[in-house]
Amino acid sequence: MRVIGTAGHVDHGKSTLVEALTGTHPDRLKEEREREMTIDLGFAWMSLPDGEEVGIVDVPGHRDFIENMLAGVGGIDAALFVIAADEGVMPQTREHLAILDLLQIQGGVVALTKIDLIDEVDWLELVEEDVRKALRGTVLSDAPVIRVSARKKIGLDELVQALSACLAGRPPRIDLGRPRLPVDRVFTIAGFGTVVTGTLSDGSLRLGDEIEVLPGGLKGRVRGLQTHKRKEEVAHPGTRTAINISGLTVEEIQRGDVVTYPRLYRPSSRLDVRFRLLQDASQPVRHNSQVKFFLGASEVPARLRVLGAEEIRPGEEGWLQIELAQPGVAVRGDRYIIRRPSPGETLGGGTVIDPYPKGRHKRFSQETIQRLEALAQGTPAEVLMQALLALGAAPIKEVIARSNLDDAQVDPAFTEIFSNGMLEVLEGNPEPQSWRRETLVASRSYYEQLSSRVLEEVESYHRGYPLRRGMPKEELKSRLKVTPRVFSAMISSLVSGGRLQESGPLVSIPGFEIRFTPAQQRSIDGLMARFKTAGYSPPPVKDAQAEVGEDVYAAMVEMGRLVQVSQDVVFSRESYDAMVNEIIRLLSNQGTQTAAQVRDHFNTSRRYVLALLEYLDSTGVTLREGDARRLRK
Repeated sequence: MRVIGTAGHVDHGKSTLVEALTGTHPDRLKEEREREMTIDLGFAWMSLPDGEEVGIVDVPGHRDFIENMLAGVGGIDAALFVIAADEGVMPQTREHLAILDLLQIQGGVVALTKIDLIDEVDWLELVEEDVRKALRGTVLSDAPVIRVSARKKIGLDELVQALSACLAGRPPRIDLGRPRLPVDRVFTIAGFGTVVTGTLSDGSLRLGDEIEVLPGGLKGRVRGLQTHKRKEEVAHPGTRTAINISGLTVEEIQRGDVVTYPRLYRPSSRLDVRFRLLQDASQPVRHNSQVKFFLGASEVPARLRVLGAEEIRPGEEGWLQIELAQPGVAVRGDRYIIRRPSPGETLGGGTVIDPYPKGRHKRFSQETIQRLEALAQGTPAEVLMQALLALGAAPIKEVIARSNLDDAQVDPAFTEIFSNGMLEVLEGNPEPQSWRRETLVASRSYYEQLSSRVLEEVESYHRGYPLRRGMPKEELKSRLKVTPRVFSAMISSLVSGGRLQESGPLVSIPGFEIRFTPAQQRSIDGLMARFKTAGYSPPPVKDAQAEVGEDVYAAMVEMGRLVQVSQDVVFSRESYDAMVNEIIRLLSNQGTQTAAQVRDHFNTSRRYVLALLEYLDSTGVTLREGDARRLRK
């Protein structure tokens, strides 16, 4: 599931547009409804034309509430950037755009709203030209501009199609097995207790798991999970998730805390970061400046230490060491925003380079600057890992080609990520010294993610078709949309690991069995009594299906209790085995037998014998010569 975040100036119609798209008004506070202004984060859901569900985070546009906006846009996949046609580009339009750019939100769609208030087409053209000028050079520079009216329901279908197209090429969020959910809401529900919400990243959460809330280190347990108001057993990366937590009270958790598994992350009070000061910032950033630091859903007072320069001027980039007033949870590569507390102003932002520096750096140490620059580029193992994460699963030679590493760097880098448990060998010898360039490998996160998908699809198939022995492998492959080689390797791995069962063209969950209801079993017993009485002249296929039902009949064929030899003829397993064994004995002794001779031998009709002999021809037991059969050598 993907998440879309709104952005734009106050009163440009973000919440009204979300309600028109989803049928849900995202403003949940009484004060918001009375003032017709979003103060805190709102949430809604919708389905795209391809059936995919997406969450929508509606954020405030007013300057007084822009810090609530920052809590909502960190985990989004795309932006729904809203600009009113009657006002055009306004101050918070530019500030929200700058924030999206600093957070590197990759793409979105611009909704030019309230077009029903504009009578002159020329005015719309001028506004749209101004919008495109404002977008130039930002992450939304190529975003389509869709003219809409939420109140008159104009352009909504085109807007939904544009959002669908924007998300279509995005790969799913990577599951690194290290879940973290920055908390953006905390509340309580009678009878359930503490509930937190946020956008999950970097891993999955499961019902019943023990969790830790950082930075406080408080322990709890996942009592319930919801996505889009649906109960779930597992919440996956990229989803808007509500967690019902047992063992913790509402007072013990606050916005900005991070829900994760114990011992995966540790808080930090000092961060080394790369920083870009916005071009239109009112003044340079100076050493020891007091600021507000925004990361995930957290807002923390902080002090800046400028490294390698006296100050950073508007439009420039530089190095900062951030000293936080309270510990926070950060990961290398996280994006952040910095604002001046008074007067309120978005200064800039950038990337966390080192979340755990050993201590305070000397401000003008060339060695420190060189180390930070090297960290920003990444180690060979990190570069290789990024290439592998982008590919999912691929031969080693393709990973090397994408990484652009020198041959001398490749083997140590592969050995490092393998020894750290971040690489899975799908096909070939699992020992590094035996790897070849054709060896098929995958990131551990991709392997776990694809494994989960395989097992979920097979389990879902069992629930949908409880009277079938298993899921056809071809159907499973088409649902997974992976290459034949990756599919075969995954199935082999899961089968050898005992997590999946393979039977010819079918796969199933170990221990799965077809089970009939008492009513179905009674109808089966009645049918089998008819077969026993009929001997070698059994009831036709249609009669058998009518007696037990087509699904039960198909299950009996799959289980081998019935053997269907033609469109109309079916035998019980006992009769079939007896006839085949006797035919083989006759042919072994006499060389050949005609259909008439076989018919007379079994005292049945030609219809049954011909169907059986043609079936044995097709399965390689017999060979036809005119009207006679002999055993195939």
